[in-house]
Amino acid sequence: MKTAVLIATFVLLATLAMNREASAADAKAITASVAANPASPLNQDMKTLDGKDVNLAEKYAGQVVLLVNVASRCGLTPQYKALQVLHEKYADAGLAIVGVPCNQFNGQEPGTAEEIAEFCSTEYGVEFDLLAKVEVNGDGACPLYKSLTSEQTNPDSPGPIKWNFEKFLFNRRGELVARFEPRTTPDAAEVVTAIEQELAAKAE
Repeated sequence: MKTAVLIATFVLLATLAMNREASAADAKAITASVAANPASPLNQDMKTLDGKDVNLAEKYAGQVVLLVNVASRCGLTPQYKALQVLHEKYADAGLAIVGVPCNQFNGQEPGTAEEIAEFCSTEYGVEFDLLAKVEVNGDGACPLYKSLTSEQTNPDSPGPIKWNFEKFLFNRRGELVARFEPRTTPDAAEVVTAIEQELAAKAE
């Protein structure tokens, strides 16, 4: 009996040690991924909707990211439903959908952080990440969107955000690979195909 207990204890301790080593390896891999591409447009410090600091490149290292500026009182607001469907279908494969509330387009996102969170949860069952409200155009635009709309970052499709629900897709290395118009729905074939192609690729 004592021998069996000792063996079981040894196995448990060995498993815990392996888990610690795996966690350390994962942390090193994430750090290496961010360090390998410091020029990623996602290498920005932002606030989550509940006010916590977050570096997007660190949080979403190794994931495919679909970044969307969102609003609660827009004709395109029902796109939240399709975004949630994408989240449910592809999150386990490595897709991170990130909503960025903005009130610059006809004042269609006037709510507080708490009101935005309540609306998204109650009306659309949103489970993907939401950031704090920011401006996306003009002198007051946050650094992330100044970068995304610049010719340097996005030579193929630069220029101001046209409306709510414009979409930017990033590969697993944090590189911008596609920009989609506001009226291009999240479940449009061109969006889904681009997401699936990037999910199939491995981060280098």
